[in-house]
Amino acid sequence: MNHRQRFLGSRARSLAALVAGLLLLAGAPSAFPLSRDGASVAAAGCVSTPVAYRAAWEAREVRCVAPSLFGTAHTRGQNSLYPSGFRYAWASSSTNLEQYLKLRARYGDQPAKVGIGVLSYVGFPGLDDWSTPTDLEVYTLPSGVRAQVPAFETWFRLLDEEFGTTGAYPLEAQRDLVVAYSQLDRGEDVVGAFEEVTGCRRDALLAGEAPSAEIGCDRSFLGALAAAGPSPYDGGDSRTCFANFQTRYRGHRDASALRGALFQCQDAGFLNTGVGLGYNTYANPFVCRPADRQSVRERYTGREFILPNAPFTALPSHVTIPLDLGTPGRRGFLHAGYC
Repeated sequence: MNHRQRFLGSRARSLAALVAGLLLLAGAPSAFPLSRDGASVAAAGCVSTPVAYRAAWEAREVRCVAPSLFGTAHTRGQNSLYPSGFRYAWASSSTNLEQYLKLRARYGDQPAKVGIGVLSYVGFPGLDDWSTPTDLEVYTLPSGVRAQVPAFETWFRLLDEEFGTTGAYPLEAQRDLVVAYSQLDRGEDVVGAFEEVTGCRRDALLAGEAPSAEIGCDRSFLGALAAAGPSPYDGGDSRTCFANFQTRYRGHRDASALRGALFQCQDAGFLNTGVGLGYNTYANPFVCRPADRQSVRERYTGREFILPNAPFTALPSHVTIPLDLGTPGRRGFLHAGYC
């Protein structure tokens, strides 16, 4: 083994250790349900159906949740997990669903901390003034459908298989993107990684500004957005979006361009970690300190997955839980902390 191989092996082991630590921090699914005060209760079984989850939510019980359950936050009145143009939907794990029950039990008398806390834990930006009515869908998957960890490597495999050819996403650019996100120093976060890759300034992104040359976004990133065409949020669809990027993009296919395609076509925003964990710059609801006194590690949240987007009618079982978001502009806990 030469020096380079030893170095890369060391980096891989370090990254594996970091991800393992973050998963522990996010909280693995518990073996037994928890009482309302968090004590282990071995007598009862874990919540395993959407109806049982809603009952626990309404009763403000904290219970363990079976890994067969998933959750997705969506605009009220929507009839599919994600808007119909998206090929894949983002989903919260059973680990996250357990955390949502804890939020509900702890802050049921302050409902905005519950509803906004769920969206923050998922990784929604712009929550200080978020006013769109939003629900949490809890569901099981159809037979044969599996959830996948949304690491960058997963996306590029799916892109090769479903949306284009290997040549559209050069290995060197994939490598550069993964390395940018995997070599963060202790105080650096994924918003900084996004800024490094794309040039878009973090302060502008966090203030809600759209990507543009005015906020520093580079030519490759903006060229990828333009070539891909409308996002599924704006009437496009993922398949056409990726196909457009493949055939119309004329710039250098570097890490920034690839990040632009994922951003535009599959809602992989600037808070996306690329390792299957959630992240937000807001205060973690379960860390009793203001956001600016929480470490980057503490602002990572739970496990996230992607799965084929589907109408609710195609799901074996599902329930809709309305989220009370309180009043926009009156959510100081996002910065000052929840407790």
